[in-house]
Amino acid sequence: MITIEQQQGLLLNISRRLDKKVTVYAIGGTAMMFLGFKDATLDIDLVFENEKDKEIFKKALKSLGYLEMDAMKVYGKKKNQPEMLKLDDERFDLFMVEVISFIFSETMQKRAEQIHQFENNLILKIANPHDIILMKCATDRLKDKDDAMKIINSVKIDWKILIQEAKKQIELGKERAAFDLGYFLEDLKRNFKVNIPQEVLDTLFSIVEKQAKEKIKG
Repeated sequence: MITIEQQQGLLLNISRRLDKKVTVYAIGGTAMMFLGFKDATLDIDLVFENEKDKEIFKKALKSLGYLEMDAMKVYGKKKNQPEMLKLDDERFDLFMVEVISFIFSETMQKRAEQIHQFENNLILKIANPHDIILMKCATDRLKDKDDAMKIINSVKIDWKILIQEAKKQIELGKERAAFDLGYFLEDLKRNFKVNIPQEVLDTLFSIVEKQAKEKIKG
């Protein structure tokens, strides 16, 4: 586990080792810590816009002693897995635009309004709570459901944002987006007793039905 204070110090150390200015998006537990939803996290999940920035960041991590590890140990056979680097109990998951079954889209990037700069070279943009939920849906581990539940129970969720982003993901080629989000939220409602409006689930699954009908016609 890494605490907020440890994370701040670590990000400063990384910034000092970067060769150029790098902008990165924090999702998962890291974003939740910056937004005040939790005090510690098991891993630091980051999304990069381009391969060059990711390689520069990875080089800085390696200079601190981090070693690459097999992502399949955590993500199994899921697609678009991150590059993972670990030192003792601290782990970085480095994604490139795609986070398993979702894309960290331009609309998600625009919603990342909280920004932190660490010295000169590291700019960290914090994902919006709605988009953290969507990314939790993409990775879909047990702790991801716990985290999504914490967010939904802590802030007022605009369900239209989630529905519209699911539609956007479909436009971007992620055809399972509405189904995966609907299944994820339905599981939270049924098994974790999270207050999710039934009309939200109905809307998502109606999108899935429409997709199925269009496939049959097409």
